[in-house]
Amino acid sequence: MRDYFIRRFLLIFPTFVGATLVVFFITRITPGGPMEKTMQMAMMNEKGGSKNAGASLSEEQLAELSAYYGFDKPFLQAYGIWLGVWPREETPQFVPFGKGVKEAPVSLKVLLPREKWTPTNAYKVTPATLTSDGKLTTADPADLEGWKTRAEPDKKRVVLYRPAFKGVLQGYFHLSTSYNQPVLEMMLSKMPVSIFYGLISFILSYIVCVPLGVLKAIKHRTVIDNATSVLIFIGYSIPGFLLGSLLVVYLAARHGWFPTEGFTGENFASLGFFGKVWDIVHHAILPLTCYMIGSFAFLTMLMKNNLMDNLAADYVRTAIAKGASFRRAVVGHALRNSLIPIATTLGSITMIFVAGSMLIERIFQIDGIGLLTIQSIYDRDYPLVMGILTIDVLLIMLGNILSDYFVALTDPRVRFE
Repeated sequence: MRDYFIRRFLLIFPTFVGATLVVFFITRITPGGPMEKTMQMAMMNEKGGSKNAGASLSEEQLAELSAYYGFDKPFLQAYGIWLGVWPREETPQFVPFGKGVKEAPVSLKVLLPREKWTPTNAYKVTPATLTSDGKLTTADPADLEGWKTRAEPDKKRVVLYRPAFKGVLQGYFHLSTSYNQPVLEMMLSKMPVSIFYGLISFILSYIVCVPLGVLKAIKHRTVIDNATSVLIFIGYSIPGFLLGSLLVVYLAARHGWFPTEGFTGENFASLGFFGKVWDIVHHAILPLTCYMIGSFAFLTMLMKNNLMDNLAADYVRTAIAKGASFRRAVVGHALRNSLIPIATTLGSITMIFVAGSMLIERIFQIDGIGLLTIQSIYDRDYPLVMGILTIDVLLIMLGNILSDYFVALTDPRVRFE
């Protein structure tokens, strides 16, 4: 079993690369990205406007914009920079060289030794000279450490930059192109809301569905079984986002029984402890109903069908024939074996960190991962899209491994060779 799980963990990296590589390629070819948005804003700000979106930007500005968003590199190199296996060009300077110009003054931002740091500054600015062939000189050669140049004769310029491995493998998810904030900080700020809804939905689903499935199996083809089946499948047939729209219109907007949006109310900070608890619960009732309605049918029927199969098995009939009561046969023999398929779904607990439906959070205006995801897609915020995808892929793969572990823990007959 140990070797099996080692192999599964070793497969995480190639699977992760394959998934992110496909989405990264899509972001490179999809029109309407951050560069187009910036050029459109520049066009709108240009007095009189223009039909050409890039008309108000010079070639140097377009080049700097392309480098800032990482579109000046070939596809695989850009992906390597995002992943952190290829050095990115930090603080690039694009120095143009006109006809006959051989040298140009530049400024280098040099990190001071730690003992010379001040509360407001840890850098010094050093003047330097850059030649058209990429040679950099300064009064103190030590200031040149870490700086590199790249001559681009076809564009009549030299790029001055500091190479650094700074990507996902180093824990850096880049900056959001829409909000200019670190992607990781934005995701972490939304996780408490997602964890709340994900954890509550996860717990309530198992607390309700497992006992209900047992009851339906024992009361098979009775009024209880038929009535609950009708209700379950009606709920399963209604999409969560559609139910959310109906609940918002009728129970929240028309009758005012529940809030129409948000995770908490506007006066949340002024409430006492129990008032805050009730405010969160009051806001969460409708969204939680939409989150759980789809999983109820799956988990309940999975539990019922597996328990019925085990109740019809020979070992249960043998236990009853030897004098065991029906209750003991169910609880002591059939129930444990029936929980084995349920264990395969326990790995989904890893997804509570990014739980959330984009449409449901959009309807209820819940400021969680789901709303952040749909907003990042609308804004063509590629670093944010890739950051959320990265976390999703890793959690899904870890959840699958965790499901295998729960199966092996529940069923001693399972051996992973």
